[in-house]
Amino acid sequence: MAENLIMPSPEDISRLRSLTHDLSNSMETIVQASYLLGQAELTGNNRKWAQLIESAAREAVHINRQIREILRAQP
Repeated sequence: MAENLIMPSPEDISRLRSLTHDLSNSMETIVQASYLLGQAELTGNNRKWAQLIESAAREAVHINRQIREILRAQP
């Protein structure tokens, strides 16, 4: 199956690196905002929603980091 893979062009790799960098910046803002939201006096469902946002943001950061690692291995 590996022989059927299409390798991205250097231009595609460059564009993907740029996009993952921009995504990292956006995710950092979301993580910071969710942290600050978590410091607020939230109750009930509001606390749960804030925790959900923070958890999802951290997972997205982790996924983006994995993509960046793959891209770093490309020539």
